[in-house]
Amino acid sequence: MTQPSRLHLFQGYGVELEYMIVDRDTLEIKAIADELLKHELGGYGSDFDNGVVTWSNELVLHVVELKSTKPESDVEALQISFHENVRLINNILSEWNAMLLPTAAHPFMDPVKETKLWPHDNNEVYAIYNTLFDCRGHGWSNLQSTHLNLPFANQAEFAKLHSAIRLVLPLLPALCASSPILDGKSSGYLDTRLTYYKTNQSRIPSITGLVIPESIDSEMDYQEVIFKKIKNDIAPFDPENILDPVWVNSRGAITRFDRGSIEIRIMDVQECPSADLAITTLVIETLKALTEELFISKKDQMKWDAAPLAELLDNTIQDGPRANINNADYLKIFGIHKGLASAKEIWQTIINHLIEKGNSHLKKWMPELTVILEEGTLSDRILKSLDGDFSRENLKKVYKQLALCLAENKMFHTVKS
Repeated sequence: MTQPSRLHLFQGYGVELEYMIVDRDTLEIKAIADELLKHELGGYGSDFDNGVVTWSNELVLHVVELKSTKPESDVEALQISFHENVRLINNILSEWNAMLLPTAAHPFMDPVKETKLWPHDNNEVYAIYNTLFDCRGHGWSNLQSTHLNLPFANQAEFAKLHSAIRLVLPLLPALCASSPILDGKSSGYLDTRLTYYKTNQSRIPSITGLVIPESIDSEMDYQEVIFKKIKNDIAPFDPENILDPVWVNSRGAITRFDRGSIEIRIMDVQECPSADLAITTLVIETLKALTEELFISKKDQMKWDAAPLAELLDNTIQDGPRANINNADYLKIFGIHKGLASAKEIWQTIINHLIEKGNSHLKKWMPELTVILEEGTLSDRILKSLDGDFSRENLKKVYKQLALCLAENKMFHTVKS
């Protein structure tokens, strides 16, 4: 049997969106993802193929993932399909007085008391993770993300794509942060999910590394530097050899050589599919420009170590678009020739550059991107709407508005009190 040919760079994209299931009135989580899937499958199972979009289980029972069934090239059509599936799921969940809720973290869930792990197929993997890391914490059971999968067909394309992705990762929270509230109060970080992402597997540091992947340009080096180290480090905790270092790897971008793809994992999910697909389009077009060496050469991209990029990521995790980037060499990548600029300025410079070059893909998404650039990340807009009042009633008021944005596929604007 002949194998299907690999997709080349930017020929198609896989997108995954994770959402919480909550009570329509109280917004408390409802651990019924298995019942939702059973409703369509006729029995308990982990995946329901609904054409363009597939529904899947996650680690915990109150989260469902919607993902493109196969790589898609038409991003606009994909966001329409995501919205259609959100509407269908909300209609089904109404039987339990439940609905989908966006954002990367539930604002008042108590994960120690409320976490319920997926109990059905493949749960032996989840059981090992629970033994190793205790999956009742926020960093495991209260986080929802957007994953973007990008293809490569050969080693040369891998090297181009991987080096480009590494440079973009530190800027992503300045677009995507949507997790400012945990335990009913502001955490002090715009992207609280990533503060947990960085540390929730610190018992075995090689699994996550510095989040920013190491500078690697071949499968052989990736195997040696990343996979081999993870395999050795998890071996004492996995005597039955169930865990595979290929998917245990939790860097901010993970490479699957068997599939010919790199998955970006550090984007918080937004309030609606159109927001997510606007952001993924900007990320894709920025990566295209980097792989085509429109900013700097691949050779110069490869010179960047993970550590300085990880420092930049720490800044955007806390302050998002207002993060001050004072690494002059990094700013020069994007044509900014001064010693200090905000992350927002960098994104605005990138967008201006791409539009000036005649990039037609971005123009469709400028209404959504303009909201993010002018009104702030979703975290900024949530905090402005709460206006310092973190009472349960005010949290419910704002997050019900977010649930409505998801249901209607509309951007969230600051709610005036």
